Amino acid sequence: MKSPFDEMLDATGKARPHYQVFHNWLKQQSDTLMGLKRAEADLIFRRVGITFAVYGDDLGSERTIPFDQVPRIFAAKEWEQLEAGLRQRVKALNCFIYDVYHDENIIKAGIVPAEQIFNNAQYRPEMRNVSVPRDIYAQIAGIDIVRAGEGEFYVLEDNLRVPSGVSYMVEDRKMMMRLFPDLFQKYRVAPVEHYPDLLLECLKSVKPDDVKKPNVVVLTPGMYNSAYFEHSYLAQQMGVELVEGSDLFVQNNSVYMRTTQGPQRVDVIYRRIDDDYLDPLVFNADSMLGVPGLLSAYRNGGVTLANAVGTGVADDKATYIHVPAMIKFYLGETPLLENVPTYELSKPDDLAYTLAHLSELVVKEVQGSGGYGMLVGPAASKKELADFRLRIIANPSNYIAQPTLALSTCPTLVEQGIAPRHVDLRPFVLSGKTVTLVPGALCRVAMKEGSLVVNSSQGGGTKDTWVLQENIVDNSSASDTLDTIIEDAVTC
Repeated sequence: MKSPFDEMLDATGKARPHYQVFHNWLKQQSDTLMGLKRAEADLIFRRVGITFAVYGDDLGSERTIPFDQVPRIFAAKEWEQLEAGLRQRVKALNCFIYDVYHDENIIKAGIVPAEQIFNNAQYRPEMRNVSVPRDIYAQIAGIDIVRAGEGEFYVLEDNLRVPSGVSYMVEDRKMMMRLFPDLFQKYRVAPVEHYPDLLLECLKSVKPDDVKKPNVVVLTPGMYNSAYFEHSYLAQQMGVELVEGSDLFVQNNSVYMRTTQGPQRVDVIYRRIDDDYLDPLVFNADSMLGVPGLLSAYRNGGVTLANAVGTGVADDKATYIHVPAMIKFYLGETPLLENVPTYELSKPDDLAYTLAHLSELVVKEVQGSGGYGMLVGPAASKKELADFRLRIIANPSNYIAQPTLALSTCPTLVEQGIAPRHVDLRPFVLSGKTVTLVPGALCRVAMKEGSLVVNSSQGGGTKDTWVLQENIVDNSSASDTLDTIIEDAVTC
């Protein structure tokens, strides 16, 4: 098996052109200094409350995500290639969601099997023939990308329900600027700090038709949710109210927020609650998190939910297999980003191959997430392989399998010093009046040697992602740029 693609170094050990200046800088930094900077970052993240929860964790419910100080850097042209593919993919996914709840053309064409959609746990019949503003269902999409080689980007997963992690993208940038301001004199790095402004603009653009000045809120399950920091962070950064279900009520097909000045109409809800808990009158009757009557108001155009109810039908891992065909079907275009080759275990031939090569493959639950419910064959014990084999045989359609790609690595500061660790990337695509994304992403890194699992719940960390606006600049000419960047940044 060939060595993984190294983001910073080529096969000869020489720094790639867009990393050269950083590589030279890194060699001049002492292990002691880098260790102190890592401790400083951890302390600041704790003070600010940039934490996440791991349910059932014996070490405590709140922890910081390990932050690595070696950024992942993209040359401008490389990012342009990636961005074009992301825009294309999200457009097709929105077309697909509209279609499955309206004309079902992709089913009639025999491209996606009807049973795969209608038997999907995330398919919501309540959304049949419901009109949503601009026909957009996934206003916020987090698309997981991996690289296997030079220019070889693959989509690993589409996250369209309540994708999380964008707050770390923004805060990692602020942290890098605080720890190493001299680096921003050496590069022109495209900004990401304006993401909350773009998000608010996107949300306002999908307001109900009869509303001129939309009132936007962020709906959270509450402070015990694992991503509560992000909910409160985005609400604060956008300058909108953070609400829980008990703060809202429905009257005359409109949604209102309880305030000290009396009820105030809410027009757009950026919801961070799963479909099942949104409305106890329709979904989970025991839910205390949602708003009774919310779906009725939504179906009648009294409020916009972002993302829409029922988007999960498009980020199922079995649906993922068909996205390249969706792009051709809806857009008439060749996919710019490829899927990872995937075996659909509901098919006898794919099942037989997977069972025969289980130790070589990654197997995932169709509706699993967070790194749970999956098997990494090359890293599994004989007992784990045997147990997972029985689970697959009991319910083959619940799984897909993929080859173990040689995911790219990026130099990472670990206990032993700087060492390669596997990384992935989650850019966030916003669909409103236009389809847009900031030049940056959440870069997740597997902190354990050899591990391919980057999820924070499984011990993964994060890196800042730099997209270069142009080639490296002279130190002398960059001082004004640095001053502007630092003035715009909010200090931690």
